[in-house]
Amino acid sequence: MRPLEGMRVVSLEHAVAAPLCSRHLADLGADVIKIERAEGDFARNYDSYVHGQSSHFVWLNRGKRSITLDVKHPAAGEVLQRLLAGTDVLLQNLAPGAAARLGLSHAALAPAHPKLVVCDISGYGESGPFAQKKAYDLLIQAESGLISVTGSPEQPSRVGISIADIATGMYALSGILAALVQRGRTGVGANVKIAMLDALAEWMSQPMLRWAYAGSAPPRSPGAHPAIAPYGPHRTGDGQVIFGIQNDREWTSFCTNVLRRPEIRTDPRFLTVNDRRDNREALTALIEDVFAPMTSMEVVAALDAAGIANGRLNEPKDVWEHTQLAARDKWREVGTPNGPVRALLPPFTFPDQEAAMGDVPGIGQHTDAILRDLGFDAQAIAGLHAAGAV
Repeated sequence: MRPLEGMRVVSLEHAVAAPLCSRHLADLGADVIKIERAEGDFARNYDSYVHGQSSHFVWLNRGKRSITLDVKHPAAGEVLQRLLAGTDVLLQNLAPGAAARLGLSHAALAPAHPKLVVCDISGYGESGPFAQKKAYDLLIQAESGLISVTGSPEQPSRVGISIADIATGMYALSGILAALVQRGRTGVGANVKIAMLDALAEWMSQPMLRWAYAGSAPPRSPGAHPAIAPYGPHRTGDGQVIFGIQNDREWTSFCTNVLRRPEIRTDPRFLTVNDRRDNREALTALIEDVFAPMTSMEVVAALDAAGIANGRLNEPKDVWEHTQLAARDKWREVGTPNGPVRALLPPFTFPDQEAAMGDVPGIGQHTDAILRDLGFDAQAIAGLHAAGAV
């Protein structure tokens, strides 16, 4: 039995943050019912890279049942009430204030559904001067300061994936799971609120602390760690390797066993972490001079033998074919409306069970089946279709 088997999650979701959260809930065994507009979640049209389907949507929506429902239609209220009567979690990332206007706030629902966990995802929170602003991933990356510490010295840059949405979705997941644990103890549901700005502001705590108490921000460095050296890419005779030195023990091993120049360990320019960071350019030149006659694989072998952490500068295709993922049997096949695709098992694992890994639904694929589950007969279902409610 999977951890959330037997639980129902209803999600009024679109884009990335809420769908990522609910997909993990589905992987954990929950029955996730995704409510979509007639035209579907707009993330379905972000691109067409996977058998003509959106790579974002395929990634985020496996294992869910899709129902099309115009939540503003007068007839939708009965459908929602029947859904919520058997629901454990209501998740939404609608526009600011939309859920409350639909009567789907925790305050409105709790009297009739005291065990319900309601998770509200917003851009900036539900109060304050930014409460009504729309929020998208790139905008939150900018507003949170993340872009200011990412990129090159000459040009700040967004992070290459939807990191604000991902952070928000994962905090929503952890908040929901905590609320379900609490409900198991008290019998009472909860209202979990997640703001995208809060999620990335938390992740920006170290740069903010540095600015607040030292008056400086981390410099933008395309590959190297801003506070530690050597830590980043270094040229070799045929390419580059990425490695990091985290402490004095590793520094000693690196100088002795990789560089084969133990005297560098006590060079006044490189004696401490701060010294090595402040003299990064000289240190990098010295290291690359030693690496120049060596191939990348020879450098990696020396780093491995010395116990120095290192990694390759992989591209998406390299990760798709990564030997470590294959050796650990991390790939499964899931269905989509346009054919099967390969999908990664989620990062969390259990020794005695596997994630559900269900299929990616078509728009409204499960509408009639869900309505039947809720007790609507064929005539009522036909009427809902005719009225444009579903």
